[in-house]
Amino acid sequence: MTKCALFVFNGDPVCFIHVLLNGLDMKEKGMDARIIVEGAATALLPKLAEPRNPLNKLWEKTKSLGIVDGVCKGCAHKMGTIDEAKKQDLALLDDMSGHPSMSRYMEKGFEVISF
Repeated sequence: MTKCALFVFNGDPVCFIHVLLNGLDMKEKGMDARIIVEGAATALLPKLAEPRNPLNKLWEKTKSLGIVDGVCKGCAHKMGTIDEAKKQDLALLDDMSGHPSMSRYMEKGFEVISF
């Protein structure tokens, strides 16, 4: 089975939509896709939760399918969205000095792709 960890650092919604679409596409094709929200992308969390936001339905779908693996704890803290991450029941990833480790995914056979 193909396994991909999609690390999204870019906080631009135009970039973020491609992460969501690719994660869903991979999942629909039987791949193990995981989205890890990092860096400036953590600032999008409150906006993604807004029902009127055009990305909301895709975001909710990826979460419901278990594609969103979690959020960088250090970056969410820095961007002021750690409470929003908790409110959305997102895992706070911090196994590498407060940030998610790419090598942990690689050790589990995931190809790492960053946005």
